[in-house]
Amino acid sequence: MIETASLLAVLPELILTAGGLILMLVAAYAGDGSARVVNWLSVVTLAIAGVALSCSLAHGPDAFDGLYRADAFSVFAKALIYGAAAAAILLAPRFFSVGGKPRPEYAVLILFAAIGMGMMVSAGDLLTLYVGLEMNSLASYVLASFMRQDERSSEAGLKYFVLGSLASGILLYGSALLYGFTGTTAFDGIAVAMGDGVSNGELFGMVFLLCGLAFKISAVPFHMWTPDVYEGAPTPVTAFFGSAPKVAAIALTVRVAIEALGPAGLDWQQIVIFVALASILFGAVAAIGQTNIKRLMAYSSINNVGFALIGLAAGTPAGVAGTMSYMAIYVLMTVGAFACILQMRDADGNPVETIASLSGLSQSRKGLAAALAIFMFSMAGIPPLFGFWAKFLVFDAAVAANLTLLAAFGIAMSVIGAFYYLKIIKTMYFDEPIVAYEAKGGPVENIILTACAVVIVLGYLLNPVLDQASAAAAASLF
Repeated sequence: MIETASLLAVLPELILTAGGLILMLVAAYAGDGSARVVNWLSVVTLAIAGVALSCSLAHGPDAFDGLYRADAFSVFAKALIYGAAAAAILLAPRFFSVGGKPRPEYAVLILFAAIGMGMMVSAGDLLTLYVGLEMNSLASYVLASFMRQDERSSEAGLKYFVLGSLASGILLYGSALLYGFTGTTAFDGIAVAMGDGVSNGELFGMVFLLCGLAFKISAVPFHMWTPDVYEGAPTPVTAFFGSAPKVAAIALTVRVAIEALGPAGLDWQQIVIFVALASILFGAVAAIGQTNIKRLMAYSSINNVGFALIGLAAGTPAGVAGTMSYMAIYVLMTVGAFACILQMRDADGNPVETIASLSGLSQSRKGLAAALAIFMFSMAGIPPLFGFWAKFLVFDAAVAANLTLLAAFGIAMSVIGAFYYLKIIKTMYFDEPIVAYEAKGGPVENIILTACAVVIVLGYLLNPVLDQASAAAAASLF
C-alpha cells in the first residue's frame, strides 16, 4: 500500500504528469491552433509544480522505501529545472512561427522531460535513476529533431539518439556491475558495501556508471554529440538542452558521487578531476575557431561543466554548494544568451547563426548588444558580474580541499576561454556594420533577456539567499 506521505513527496511529478497528459489530449483534439494556450498552460503547470516543491520537502526526505528523495538538494535542483523549462517554452513560439505554425506538442514534450529530470535529481536508487534519465532522454530525442523538414534538426535527433542509447547502455552496465558486487541498487546500500573497501568489480561498475553520467553532462571525452546537436536542434530546444537537462545531469552526478560512492571518494575523485581538466581545456581551445554561435555555445557548455565539476572534485559540502550555485548562475547566463541569439534574424525573420553577422550590432541594436555583452563577460568570469562569483566559489572550495593545482589550472584556462567571449564583444562593438537584423525582437524574449541581464549585473545582492539555499542543499547529502 502506497503511503500518503510518499504521494505528497512526489506531488510535483504528479502535477506535471497530470498536466502533461491533459495538455497532450488538448493538443491532439484541438490541433496546432491550440499551441498558444498549451504553451501558457504548460508554464502554469510548471509554476504549480514549483510551488508544490515546498509540500514535497515537508514530507521528505525519503519516499517509496528510499527509491525517491525529497530533500533540500532535489528541491534546489528542481527549482532551476522548472524555471529553465518554462523559459524554453516561452522563447519558442516566435521561432517556430517562421515558415509555419507553432506546434503544441513542443511544450508537452518539455513537461514530460521535466518529469524525468525531477526523478533524476530525486533518485535514491539506481533503478529510479535509470527510469528518470530515460524519460528525459526520450523526450529530448524528439525535441532535437522537432523540425522534421530541416535536415540539420533530423540529423541532430538521430545523432543524439544513437549516442544517447550507447551512453545509456554503458550506464546500465555499470549499474548491473554495482548491483552484482554490492547486492543492492539502493544508494545507501552501495555506500555501506563500499565502506569495507572497493573491490575490482565495484571499481569497474563505478567507472562505467560515471562514464554514462559524463555523457549526459557532455563532459570530455564523452562530449562528441554536443556541438552537432546544439547546432542542428531548433534554437529554443538548444536553449533547453543547455540549461535544464544540464542541471539535472550535474545534480544526479553529485548525488551519486556523494551518497552512493562516498566511501570510494579517493577513486572517483581522480576520475572527476581528469574529466574536469579535460573539459575545461578542450572547451576553451575548441571554441576559438568557431563561426557558428550555437556551436560556440556548445563548447562553452563543455567548458562550464568542467568548472562546475571542480566543486564536486573537492568532495566537501562547500564544494557541492559551489557546484549548485555555479549551475544556478549558469542557467541564468545560458537562458539570457539564447534569448539574445533568438533575436539574430534577417529582414525576413529567418534565424541567423553566424558570429560574423553580429558585426556592428552596437550601432543598430544597442540594447541587444549590451545584453549579449553582459552575458559574454559573465561567462568569461569578469568581475563584478555574477559569473565571476560562480567561478570563485568552486575555486575557493578546491583550494580549501587542498586541490590548489586544480584551481590554478582552472584560473589559467579561464583566461584562454575569455578570448572567444571577448571576440564576440569585439565583433559587436568594433567591426564594421553589415546587414542589420530585424528591427525588434519579441516582447517575451526582451523581458526574459532583460531580467537575466539585470540579475547577472546585480546578482551580488542575491548572494545571501543563493549561498544559504545551496548550503542547505549540499548539507542534505552529507
